[in-house]
Amino acid sequence: MSDNLRDLYQEVILDHNRRPRNFGPLPDANRTAEGHNPLCGDRVVVQLQIENGRVQGISFQGSGCAISTASASLMTEALRGKTVEEAHALFHVFHDLLTRGGGDPAELGKLAVFSGVREFPIRVKCATLPWHTLAAALEQQDQPVSTE
Repeated sequence: MSDNLRDLYQEVILDHNRRPRNFGPLPDANRTAEGHNPLCGDRVVVQLQIENGRVQGISFQGSGCAISTASASLMTEALRGKTVEEAHALFHVFHDLLTRGGGDPAELGKLAVFSGVREFPIRVKCATLPWHTLAAALEQQDQPVSTE
């Protein structure tokens, strides 16, 4: 990855950390899940409003490192309006990119900024925590999600 591209990716992550999108409670949420990364202390709550099989509303709350917060923020932007099936598919593409280096970053749009996280295995859990929490919310799991 070129230095210019790495700098751009870093700036996008920092921007979404400083000014997270869709942060706060979602009053009309009909699905909620909690996640925790005990290794670094990241905590996230993902709330969804699913209507007719589509993500009509999505938000997150919690505290965490820049990568975790930016991942949750970009995730909410990417998923609004998607079907539940498309949300699951995007989860798998994102997870595959970060854990196995597979997939096509072009499929991820802005989420491709996290492709460099794979170089730092300890940070992969930070970036994927919001996504695992999303999956639990989509599946209406009652148990909190943990990265351990």
